[in-house]
Amino acid sequence: MPPVASDCSAHQPIAVLYGDHHGWLVGWLRARLGCSQQAADLAQDTFVRLLLADPQKSVGSPLKEPRHFLVTVAKRVMIDSFRRRALEQAYLQALAEQPPGLEISPEERWLLIETLQRLDAMLDGLGRKAKRAFLLSQLQGLPYKDIAEELQVSVSSVTKYIAKATEHCLFFALDNQ
Repeated sequence: MPPVASDCSAHQPIAVLYGDHHGWLVGWLRARLGCSQQAADLAQDTFVRLLLADPQKSVGSPLKEPRHFLVTVAKRVMIDSFRRRALEQAYLQALAEQPPGLEISPEERWLLIETLQRLDAMLDGLGRKAKRAFLLSQLQGLPYKDIAEELQVSVSSVTKYIAKATEHCLFFALDNQ
């Protein structure tokens, strides 16, 4: 029986990129972060992102400037990591300020943090006002008039912001099924 083709051949360029530049990328990240463990984690996350990328967007041929490419991807991974950490810290701070009787289990805490991170990822790329209008509408149930006052914009602007955010969320959901 002939050998079966596997997905390994699709990842060959990434394996070469990893072999040639992983050490350099860890050093580059360590110089910016000041922490060798965090640098190693983010370097791994960078290559995992490349492996999990859409095959049509994946590295299919040798790159002219592989280190520039890796820095671009690593910066995005770093920003996502910082955003997740900031979101988690804000949530943990809010929990710490809760009255003693409202404590939740570690499992519930983890699920809430994961949900917040997914929500943040879904709203990533929206402008500040569009994101705020959407959250005020969806999470606090404010009418458009109140949102307009809060953001100091017109009601028609709020309508446009929420329509844009809704469309953004629908595209995100379709892309991440």
